[in-house]
Amino acid sequence: MLLNWKALSLQSVRVKLAEFALLPLRLVVGYGFMAHGYAKLARGPADFIHILGALGVPGPGFMGWLTIGTELIGGFAVLIGAFVMLVSAPLAAILVVAALTVHLQYGFSTIKLQAVTAAGVQFGQPGFELDLLYLACLVTLVLSGPGPFAIDNLLAHRYEEIICQKV
Repeated sequence: MLLNWKALSLQSVRVKLAEFALLPLRLVVGYGFMAHGYAKLARGPADFIHILGALGVPGPGFMGWLTIGTELIGGFAVLIGAFVMLVSAPLAAILVVAALTVHLQYGFSTIKLQAVTAAGVQFGQPGFELDLLYLACLVTLVLSGPGPFAIDNLLAHRYEEIICQKV
């Protein structure tokens, strides 16, 4: 079958490719959460738990492990597009807490160039910009669905097949 180039408008191409815009969003957000969870493990969970205690978080040991687990498991779920609506709520909660307790005092911008020295570039404390970007991505995935190549899509199709067989 030959492609009808006359019928192929820019708008029709955009419509056909629009769902694929969610794929890189999902992959980056999922990987990002997993990377942050892994970094907390790699540095030693005790350091992160100590930070939570210093911030006045109740039950810092429990909350520390819960945060690490949520970032790793929730990030992986987002990455593969599984249970995106379900895992987005606890991931969003982590972002809101981080924004309000740590990043808000440093303003909006995540990148604050302090100096360029012989040792390299020095940056200041990050603001809440990245937290907002991750939140916006999670909201987009919840409202739009996980996009192509997502486990949620396979589960939805399987669920529809089961329902249709019973009717």
